[in-house]
Amino acid sequence: MRLYSRRQLIVSITATAAVILLAAFGVGLFSRGLGGEASLAAAAEAEASPPVPIPEPVVEAAPVLSEADGGYSQDERENITVYERLNAGVVNITTEVVAINWFLEPVPQAGGSGSGSIIDRRGYVLTNYHVVKDAFKVFVNLADGTRLEGKVIGSDSENDLSVVKFEPPKDMTLTVIPYGTSGGLRVGQKVLAIGNPFGLERTLTRGIVSGLGRPVQQDSKTIIRDMIQTDASINPGNSGGPLLNSRGELIGVNTMIYSPSGGSVGVGFAVPVDTAKRIVPDLIKYGMVKRGWIDAEYVQLFPALIEYMKEKGDPLPIEKGLLVSSTKRAGNADRSGLRGGSTPVRYYQSVFNVGGDVIVAVDGMAVSSLADLYSALEDNKPGDAIRVEYYRGSKRLAATITLSDRAEYLGGK
Repeated sequence: MRLYSRRQLIVSITATAAVILLAAFGVGLFSRGLGGEASLAAAAEAEASPPVPIPEPVVEAAPVLSEADGGYSQDERENITVYERLNAGVVNITTEVVAINWFLEPVPQAGGSGSGSIIDRRGYVLTNYHVVKDAFKVFVNLADGTRLEGKVIGSDSENDLSVVKFEPPKDMTLTVIPYGTSGGLRVGQKVLAIGNPFGLERTLTRGIVSGLGRPVQQDSKTIIRDMIQTDASINPGNSGGPLLNSRGELIGVNTMIYSPSGGSVGVGFAVPVDTAKRIVPDLIKYGMVKRGWIDAEYVQLFPALIEYMKEKGDPLPIEKGLLVSSTKRAGNADRSGLRGGSTPVRYYQSVFNVGGDVIVAVDGMAVSSLADLYSALEDNKPGDAIRVEYYRGSKRLAATITLSDRAEYLGGK
C-alpha cells in the first residue's frame, strides 16, 4: 500500500478538479455549437420559405353609385321617381263647417283638413269620409298653389270613403294617381304614402305592409274589413291620401292610425283599393253605395235573452246569432220562408218578438251581430241571390234570398 503525503493529496485533488472543469466546459461549447448551427439552419430555411398570409376580415362592399345614377341607390331612385311623378296628383283638402254661436246663429268656421288622390282628369278626388263629414264648404288645394272649391258628390261612411269633384281650369292637365290592386299584397312589401300631415304639403313617407285583412270596427253597426296595416308614418292630415306600391300604383287609401298619443307610432291603416274601385262608380252615379238587404228586424243574442228562453222552456240551440224578430210582409225574407217571432217581450226600453228563426251565416260568413250582417252584405248589390243559414228550433236550415235595396227598406220604415 502506497502512502501519500499531505502535499501530494492536495495537488492530486486540485488536478482532478481542474480536469473535471475542463471537461464540463468542453461539453458546453460543443452543445452550444450544435444549437447555434441548428438556429442558423432554421433562420436560413425561414428566409427561403414565403410567410403564411393572415386572412383579412370580410367586409361587405357598399353599392357602387355611379354619377349616371345621381349617386342614389336603386331603392332611393324608386322613391324619388314615384314622388316626382305623382306628388302633383295628391291634393290638400280643407273644409268649412257651420257652428252655432252664443246667439244661436249659424256661423261658418274652419273645419278639418286632409288629403286626397286625383283619380280622374275631370277633377274627381278620392278621400276619406271623415275628412269631409259635415262640411259646409270643401276646398281643394293643388300642387301649384291653386285653391278651388269642390263639392262632395258621394260618401260611404261604412268604408270611410268619399268622392269630391272640382272643376279644373281648361288649360290645366291634372296628374292622376293610377289604380293598382290590393289583392296580391304581401306582408313585407314596400309601400309609400304621400299626404299633408300637419299642413305640410305633399310629404312622402315609406314603410312596409305590416299586416293584411285587419278588421277595424268603426261603430256598433260598422266593421271595415280587410284593412291594410302599414308602418309608413301616417299622421293627422294624411287621411285620404294614397298608399302606393313601388311602381306608383294606388293600393290603399290612408285612413287612420292607432296612437295613444295622437301621433304616428308605426301602426296605420288603409282602405284597400279594391274596395274603392268597387264603390266609386256608385258614389259618382248615385251619391251613395247600393247595397242589398234582407227585409227583417233582428236582435243580437245576449246572455239575459238566452237565460230567459231557458226558463220559458224554449231554449235556444246556440248562443251566438241574430234572432229574427219580424219580417216584412211579402218581403224577400218572408217569401224565402224565414219566420219572425210571435211573442213580444220587453228588455229595458226595447220591445221585440221571440220564438223566431236565428240566423247564423249569411253569404258564407258567420254572423253573430248586426255588424257582422252589415259586413256580410257589404259587397252585395240589390238583386244578388245569397245563401242564408239559420236555426229553427234545433234544426239548421238554409234558404236562398234575392236581396232588396237596403236604402229603400231602411228609408221606408
